[in-house]
Amino acid sequence: MSGLFRLDGKVVAVVGAGAGIGEAVARAAAGQGARVFCLDISEPAARATAARIRQAGGTADAASTEITDAGSIDAALQDVVTAAGRLDGLVCTPGINVRKKLLDYSEDEFDRVVRVNLKGTFNALRSAGRIMAAQGAGSIVILSSIRSVAVEPGQSVYACTKAGIVQLVRGAACELGPRGVRVNAVGPGVVETALTAPIKSDPAWYSAYANKSILKRWATPDEIAGPTVFLISDAASFVTGTILFADGGWLAADGRFTPPGM
Repeated sequence: MSGLFRLDGKVVAVVGAGAGIGEAVARAAAGQGARVFCLDISEPAARATAARIRQAGGTADAASTEITDAGSIDAALQDVVTAAGRLDGLVCTPGINVRKKLLDYSEDEFDRVVRVNLKGTFNALRSAGRIMAAQGAGSIVILSSIRSVAVEPGQSVYACTKAGIVQLVRGAACELGPRGVRVNAVGPGVVETALTAPIKSDPAWYSAYANKSILKRWATPDEIAGPTVFLISDAASFVTGTILFADGGWLAADGRFTPPGM
């Protein structure tokens, strides 16, 4: 059964591979035998990740792409197919957040968050979906969040994009399933990345987030890579149209009060 989790012979493109969860996913996919194409808005960052993969004995290429530009992501994924002959897996990780009360949000801030998180995800999903539908197989994994379900002050717009991603995934899974393509989301909890750096810099805020999860700590990017690579692999061959939460139990526990004697 261990072979089900391997990605030998598969071609996987990771968008956002230059840092954080995307980098961890790219390294993990290569470690499982995939040929990985590291795509990022920063080509130097993508190349650095690819170099680290090659140094570890894996196979990786790198290029720049901008997911908010449909033409850019279309061209990048077509280049993958030209170079490797097919596209077996796509992982899309980019996301931004503007932490601000809803009543204080500007239209420009709203447009920026929705443009990257929702439109960018749509562009990547559509581009990969067209390629995979034509070849009759493939797996797409999009990064959502616990904020697709649970919200806090200052997260309204970010949360609506992450909930929207889940519905995009479900709809795409319905449409692409008959063509042999699976589409899923991963919902991380709090992860130590550049996106959450402002929280980490505040000890009280950082500790409060750690204590909210059942495991009483934050996740590392590598701990999100495992569930993501699982969804790409044949071990998840009957999994589609769903979200896999990797949140340390954040959504499972109320967390407000532990009854006496418990």
